[in-house]
Amino acid sequence: MITSDAIVWNAPNDPHPARAASQRSYSAVAEGDLAEWLTVYAEDAVLEDPVGPSMFDPEGRGHHGHAGISAFWEKAIAPIDRFEFTIEQSMANGNTCANVGRIRTSFADGSHTTTELVMVYVVHEDGRVASMKAYWEPERTMASFTPAS
Repeated sequence: MITSDAIVWNAPNDPHPARAASQRSYSAVAEGDLAEWLTVYAEDAVLEDPVGPSMFDPEGRGHHGHAGISAFWEKAIAPIDRFEFTIEQSMANGNTCANVGRIRTSFADGSHTTTELVMVYVVHEDGRVASMKAYWEPERTMASFTPAS
């Protein structure tokens, strides 16, 4: 369920537990609400954003459990002034949903980047996220950096 005007959903929106979890996740991030974001994730969830080694996860092993996911929030989400999500495609089946789109991240000084990505959510039977993998290239995102005007 989308609760933020910072999300543009141009994709299919048929009811599906993993799709709903992804939308709740985006809404919590857009609203800067860590407590709500953690309710989307199971206690044993693994978050890989991006998949593989990165500035947020040098060893590329992912962020495990609420403690690891909270630490990721502090590194990657808390410093951002505004997130804007545009989802162009969403494919859901079984307990999984893959969303294709972009995220514009704006900093307090007005500079911003755009990340093109695929995000894959797998949920437990209770609808909470067991795993989230975001496929994107940090170098491409950094190349999109636009200074404040």
